[in-house]
Amino acid sequence: MAEKRYLFTPGPTPVPPQVLEAMSRPIIHHRSSDFREILGRCLDRLHEVYRTQGDILIYTASGTGGMESAVSNLAGPGDRVVVVSAGFFGERWAAMARNFGCEVAEVAYDWGEAPAAEDVSARLRELGGAKVVFLTHSETSTGVVADVQSLAAAAKDAGALVVVDAVSSLGAVPLETDAWRIDCVISGSQKALMTPPGLATVSVSPDAWAAVDEGAPSRFYFDWTQTHERQEQFDPAFTPAVSIVVGLDVALGLLLDEGLEQAFERHARLGRACRAGAKAMGLELFSPDDDRSAVVTAIHSPEAIDSGELVQTLRDRQGIVLAPGQGPLKGKIFRIGHIGYYDVFDITTALAGVELVLGELGADIERGAAITAALEAFEHTRV
Repeated sequence: MAEKRYLFTPGPTPVPPQVLEAMSRPIIHHRSSDFREILGRCLDRLHEVYRTQGDILIYTASGTGGMESAVSNLAGPGDRVVVVSAGFFGERWAAMARNFGCEVAEVAYDWGEAPAAEDVSARLRELGGAKVVFLTHSETSTGVVADVQSLAAAAKDAGALVVVDAVSSLGAVPLETDAWRIDCVISGSQKALMTPPGLATVSVSPDAWAAVDEGAPSRFYFDWTQTHERQEQFDPAFTPAVSIVVGLDVALGLLLDEGLEQAFERHARLGRACRAGAKAMGLELFSPDDDRSAVVTAIHSPEAIDSGELVQTLRDRQGIVLAPGQGPLKGKIFRIGHIGYYDVFDITTALAGVELVLGELGADIERGAAITAALEAFEHTRV
């Protein structure tokens, strides 16, 4: 019997069978009427998920490609930008902006801390303003979901454009692009949108459009203006990942059929269940123990057990794939993703596997309590 695999990373995430079936159909041409219909419907659904009346662009790229498109269209050599960084992907914003010659000022935190709006306001006052503030909504390296609403308000009140990495948060936790005055939101297909990797989606506000330097030489493929003009005609500027667009259209339909509010509640309950199960084993959480931590649960590995060894052993012996720690957290934490196509029995599977392997590795943990605690936490609805 072929070995069964269980994927619990914060991306890629499992793909629903309806999406896989749609992607397995014969390929269609990207300039045909068939594809134009699918692309148009996909864009309409993305507007609902983003909660924006602004433009949305689709790129055949990873989420990082979408991030690069924001930097290259909104900032350039000599432009002062502020990066709010509290983990691996916040640091990526800073590295990317420096690569484009920006003057980068950081509001930097230790990994695992939650950024505060008052710190952003103070830094912008100290600097005398900035052109763009780059934020990370869900920092999957730590499990922290930032209060983007307050952070964005602080940046906008100081006259800056606001760009948000929502690669892992869009569709999993509340995000109000227009209501929170966010100028650009980037997401990726392979996270809560339940589609294979390969697509980046980017929202662009009127303020962001007004700031685009049309003559900048630092972009071609990621040029927003060219992409927008061709998408308006449902005639992509470049060959898109046709089958992934087809799959994303179906996945967005599933998400909207469930209802965004219901999806947000489901993710909160899954996070609640995962945290309860980990604590019942006697493990210490790294990510915050609150319902905002609905994307990924980060957990300290028991003392004397390298989290990388735990993750590799789980994969090899149980077919359960978790995410290890990154950067300064390598070897110290492991992460269980629960965004997208998951239910509570997936969470209990992950917890049971962790319990078994930690026992094999000699950890002193509470045996048999994790699954019951997870199920009880999932069923408990908070008012």
